[in-house]
Amino acid sequence: MLNTNLKHITSEADFKQVIESNEKVMVCCGRMGPMCLPVYDIMEDLEEKYESVVFYDMAFDSPDAHVIRNHPKSAGFMGLPFTYYFKNGEAVEATSSIQSKKQVKELLDKHFA
Repeated sequence: MLNTNLKHITSEADFKQVIESNEKVMVCCGRMGPMCLPVYDIMEDLEEKYESVVFYDMAFDSPDAHVIRNHPKSAGFMGLPFTYYFKNGEAVEATSSIQSKKQVKELLDKHFA
């Protein structure tokens, strides 16, 4: 489990439950490293502003993280974290590597406004 203030996905079953029972979900799959920490911080900052979106993290090295690592939208991703935006159970966007607050907000507004 990651040491963040976000809600955590700890298993494949959790992952399925989260994306199936919530209309708008952002999941950041990473480690406690320099490329991931800023994204977790951004997500924590935006939770109150985007009340209709649920924000979760998932440990990249967990065996159950294969649901993110092996997702078709992850093909070709080279840098952590892998960040996914799900709407109605479907992945509508995925990014890799560090993101700025502006980039994250643009994607949230594009897919969840």
